[in-house]
Amino acid sequence: MSTPGPVLHWFLPTGGDGRDPGGVTAVQGRTAAATRRAADLGYLAQVARAAERAGFAGLLTPVGLGCVDPWVLTPAIAAVTERIGFLVAFRAGLAQPTLVAQQADTFRRLFGDRIALNVVTGGDPAEQRAYGDQLPKEERYARTGELMHVVRELLDGKPVDFAGRHVRVEGARLDGAATRSRVPLYFGGASAAAEDVAARHAEVHLLWGEAPAAIAERIARVRDKAAQLGRRPRFGIRLHIITRDTAAEAWAEADRILAGLDPAAVRASQERFARMDSTGQARMAALHGGSAENLTVAPNLWAGIGLVREGAGTALVGSHDEVAQRLDEYRKLGIDEFILSGYPHLEEAYRVGEEVAPRLRALAEAAA
Repeated sequence: MSTPGPVLHWFLPTGGDGRDPGGVTAVQGRTAAATRRAADLGYLAQVARAAERAGFAGLLTPVGLGCVDPWVLTPAIAAVTERIGFLVAFRAGLAQPTLVAQQADTFRRLFGDRIALNVVTGGDPAEQRAYGDQLPKEERYARTGELMHVVRELLDGKPVDFAGRHVRVEGARLDGAATRSRVPLYFGGASAAAEDVAARHAEVHLLWGEAPAAIAERIARVRDKAAQLGRRPRFGIRLHIITRDTAAEAWAEADRILAGLDPAAVRASQERFARMDSTGQARMAALHGGSAENLTVAPNLWAGIGLVREGAGTALVGSHDEVAQRLDEYRKLGIDEFILSGYPHLEEAYRVGEEVAPRLRALAEAAA
């Protein structure tokens, strides 16, 4: 999944799709407007092929109760695409690391250099309990670190005997793994514990979109922690995109999305987010405070999607040139990879891939 210059990925809407954002987990449910297009194989394959034709390097496939299972879905999508990669999310602790490594190794045996893993610790205690996971937050991150260590060793072809607080493995090995392409480990999280895990284990540390100054601070912290361990991870950012030929058209689309949000859904979403123990979710909520006023939190950075959507809740809004310039600002701060999305994901894959991506690459090349 390696590509010269800034690496652009797209998002696979495995909870359903539409012109409007909505909740993404089964705990909350999703509005009808956000799920007019069912997350069936036919539609998701359309999105994947659009992203492939538009030049994206990979597809993030999320994990959660409101999504179809990525391990079942991604091989089916890989079979009807040619080159696009898959950033397969999985919940740390819900499967043993040897099984996770074996699943990833099987994928690369069948489809080659088209898989990366996005390790998700989980930030919603209610959803974790629904999966049967009772660990508190700090212990979940400790378990995540142990799991990432074992998965990395196995995928690199090393035999593993490991005894940690949460993970114990004896005599594990994947035959022939060392001869196959490397499977990168992506990992996101905003707490101090998450940054420690990223510094020690992640190849790419993922951040949700915040103002450039906040992103710069977070990159610096993780870089410092990683440097003390002799490591230098890459960084990625997750952003929605609302881009049009003119800024006025883009902001009109943002206004349309905002006008369509049900106030009751906004209240229910914010109440649920407040019960979560995710630092990243708290940072997203703090950008807007649950209010539809003052949603522009940095130049072209709009927090309206986070009024109802869990997780990444900010969008870059503007003309194609403006959006490319803002993305390039993040690139200059140290962001290497961009995981982008837009509503609906099918049409916007073409729009972002054809209009924004060439502009961003031209800016990066001019600065090289």
